[in-house]
Amino acid sequence: MLRYLTAGESHGPALLAILEGLPAGVPVDLEAVNAELSRRQGGYGRGARMGIERDEAEILSGVRHGRTLGSPVGLLIRNRDWPNWQEVMSPFGPPQERRREVTRPRPGHADLAGGMKYGHRDLRNVLERASARETAARVAVGALCVQLLEELGVRVYSYVVSLGGVEASSPGEGGRNPGPREWEKAWARALSSPFYCPDARVEEEMRRRVDEAREGGDTLGGVFEVVAVGVPPGLGSYAFWDRRLDTRLAAALMGIPGVKGVEVGLGFAASRLPGSRVHDEIFYRPERGYLRETNRAGGLEGGVTNGEPLVLRGAMKPIATLMRPLQSVDIETKEEVGAQVERSDVVAVPAASVVARAQVAFVLAQAVLEKFGGDSLEEVKRHLEGYRRSLERY
Repeated sequence: MLRYLTAGESHGPALLAILEGLPAGVPVDLEAVNAELSRRQGGYGRGARMGIERDEAEILSGVRHGRTLGSPVGLLIRNRDWPNWQEVMSPFGPPQERRREVTRPRPGHADLAGGMKYGHRDLRNVLERASARETAARVAVGALCVQLLEELGVRVYSYVVSLGGVEASSPGEGGRNPGPREWEKAWARALSSPFYCPDARVEEEMRRRVDEAREGGDTLGGVFEVVAVGVPPGLGSYAFWDRRLDTRLAAALMGIPGVKGVEVGLGFAASRLPGSRVHDEIFYRPERGYLRETNRAGGLEGGVTNGEPLVLRGAMKPIATLMRPLQSVDIETKEEVGAQVERSDVVAVPAASVVARAQVAFVLAQAVLEKFGGDSLEEVKRHLEGYRRSLERY
C-alpha cells in the first residue's frame, strides 16, 4: 500500500515527508524532484516568501545509489526563513514575541474555525500548519510518484486554463480527444509560460489582471487542469463508493488549500447537455482495440479508468490573505477590526497546478500498485505487461 505523511509548520525548521510503499528499483532523479519544487515556488503573482525560500529536497532514507530500496523514503525540505522565527516558533519555552500573535482571523482561512476546534487563543497555531507551505512536501512525494509512473509508460501533465476570469484554451476542451503528442506540446508550452498556461494568446491579459489586483490589494483565483496519458484501463473500482478512482482523485485535489471544486471530463457542463452529446461512443480497431473518438468522460467511467487520457480540473478560490484586509473580529477584545495581514501572493493558481500534478500522480501510483503490485519495479512491470497482453484478447 502506497501512503505518505507530512509534518512541519510554515515557519518551522523544515518540512518532513515519509513515503511508504514505493517498490524497490525505481530510479530516483533528485534534480527532477527539485525542479518541481522550484516550479511550485514560481508563477507570476507570487509573494515575498518565495523570494526567501529555495526549496530543495534531501533524501534521508529509502534510496541507495539512485534507486529505491523498497523501504520508506524520508524527505526533508529546510525552511530558509526559520532563523527569523526561531524564538516565535520555538518548540519549548514561553512565547517571546507577542507582536506576532494572531488574534484577528482572516475570512476564508482556517484561522477562526481551527482556533475554535482546538481552543487556540493565538491563531498562529492554526495558520502555521494550515498554510499552503505544507504542499512543498506533497510536491516532493508526488515527484517520486511521477518517476514511478513514467517507468510504466504513464505521463502526468498540469497547467492553468483560467486565471482571474481570463480563459485559456486546452487540447481537450469540449471533450476533444487529441493524441499524446498534442498533450505533450501543451505541457511544453506551459513549462515556458510565467502563468504555466499552454495558451500564449491570453498571457498579457492575465498579467494585466494580476497587476490590477496587486495594486488594489486584492487576490485572484482560477482553474488548473491535470492530464494523465498512457493510463491503463481498469484502475479503480465500481464496487464501492470509496474505491472509485474519481472519488479518490477528487479528494486529492480538494485537499489542496483553496480548491473549491473539481471536475472530471466535461464536469458541470455535462449537466446542461443531452446524453447524446455527453457520452463517448465506443469503437474497435484491430490495431488499437477499443477506443473513443471523444473523451467527454475524462477517462473515467463508473469509477474505473477506460484507457483514454485522464482529464481533471480544479477551481481555486482567491487567496484569503488580502493586503487590504476584509472585516473581522479580534477574538480577545471582540472589537470589529481588519483581518490579519501576512505575507502572501496575489495569485497561486500556477503553484496549485504543480501541487495538483503531484496529488494526481500519487493517487495513480497508488491505484497502479494496488492492481499490479509487486515488491520491485521489475515485478510491477511484468504484471502490467501481462495485463496488457490479456487485453489484446478481450
